[in-house]
Amino acid sequence: MRAAGGATVATAATAGAAAPAAAQAEEPDFGAYLDDARGYETTEDLRGEDEVTVEVGAGDDGLAYDPPTIWIDPGTTVVFEWTGEGGGHNVSRFEGSESFGFDDIIADPGVHYEWTAEEGDTEENDGIITYKCSPHEGQGMKGGIAVGDDVPTIDPAQAEARDPADFGTDIHEHWVGVSVILMLVVSLVFTFFMLKYGESPHTSGGN
Repeated sequence: MRAAGGATVATAATAGAAAPAAAQAEEPDFGAYLDDARGYETTEDLRGEDEVTVEVGAGDDGLAYDPPTIWIDPGTTVVFEWTGEGGGHNVSRFEGSESFGFDDIIADPGVHYEWTAEEGDTEENDGIITYKCSPHEGQGMKGGIAVGDDVPTIDPAQAEARDPADFGTDIHEHWVGVSVILMLVVSLVFTFFMLKYGESPHTSGGN
């Protein structure tokens, strides 16, 4: 591991070297922690590469890792490179290898942290590492690394099928909240009339 200021480190990955994400039948299963990670749709398969680069402070507002999730081989070196955007960031381990993580919060561009996935380094966590930017975890600045071929996987098609929107129900959390509040208000008003008048507000006459 090391942190150092310097020139931009070029990504060793090339377009033709790794299998395209769209062609993957399965993807690493990072669990629910990355459900709200910025930019996370599919995992970039970079197996076969000796060195790959992840930008720290990517996206329009500098609050993302790019790519947010990667799949690599044991022995591959991951270079985390700060863009200087979005304020101070770090690469703090959430779950995974004990050797992984750089907790210093840095805002300077060109600084980088290197980590090499050694054989057996992530065995106790099935080769899955999840991490975050401590200051911006709440904004979805999270990432993940899958190491090796023997990692838990998930079929993207099956995962999408579990989305309620795929069953014709486009649920929006704001409308759910409004509906709940409306039902509570109606219940309270009805209870008030029943207690005060002893009858439904829609009943004519009185006792």
